[in-house]
Amino acid sequence: MKQRLITGVAAGALFLGLCLLGGWWFHLLLIAMALIGYYEFVKMIGCSPAGRSAVAGYAAVLGFMMPWDLIGFSAPLSWMQGVWLLMLLFLVITVFTKNKVDIRITALLFIGALYIGTGFSYMAVSRSAPDGNGLFWTLLLLCCIWSSDAGAYFVGRAMGRTKLWPAISPNKTVEGAVGGIVIAMAVALIFALISPDLLSLGRALVIGLASAVVGQLGDLVQSAYKRAYGIKDSGTLLPGHGGILDRCDSWIIVFPFVHIMMLMPYH
Repeated sequence: MKQRLITGVAAGALFLGLCLLGGWWFHLLLIAMALIGYYEFVKMIGCSPAGRSAVAGYAAVLGFMMPWDLIGFSAPLSWMQGVWLLMLLFLVITVFTKNKVDIRITALLFIGALYIGTGFSYMAVSRSAPDGNGLFWTLLLLCCIWSSDAGAYFVGRAMGRTKLWPAISPNKTVEGAVGGIVIAMAVALIFALISPDLLSLGRALVIGLASAVVGQLGDLVQSAYKRAYGIKDSGTLLPGHGGILDRCDSWIIVFPFVHIMMLMPYH
């Protein structure tokens, strides 16, 4: 527990400090987290982290994370064009390796690059929001996610009776999930009360609800694929906490979701 606490405080201070700084500092941190997360994913599926197929995945993650706004250029490809070319790259790998790397592995590498690369890239998008309030929006989503996690844990321990999805995550309960949703919505309302000019009460409730529901789904997704591969943690980078994907499983689902669904008011 002591190790877990020390790691949590140190990692949290580093993350929040660079988030406050924003710009290149935060973006470089997100790039590092994305690459480490992809490394964890590659290892989990049994592929060599230093193999040529994995290297293509790292390049794809970097492509998703390219900070075009910070370097003063427009992206040369649309998101759909980039994803299609990435898919083609992984399909061609099966040809050039003469099926030594077969379609099942390249499909997983493709999904991992898309899942992790877009997840962290949308975190960067939030921090550099065009309305100049990127720190507010980033902290809003993070606080909703964190409060949902904490609420689900403590409410579940105190009142949990009905298992949510025992085949995937046996400790989660329906009562805990509902508690997490309620607390996340309350936290979002606090943000709206603090800055009513940026966030209306109605939109805050929707963002809090979406962050909690989708965040808990992201947690279940992580649990499902770890269970499929028979592992407890995705990595060992953070002693007592596991790896990057263990800590960011909700983040890399929530941030893209709220943007794609156009829930952020600056869209």
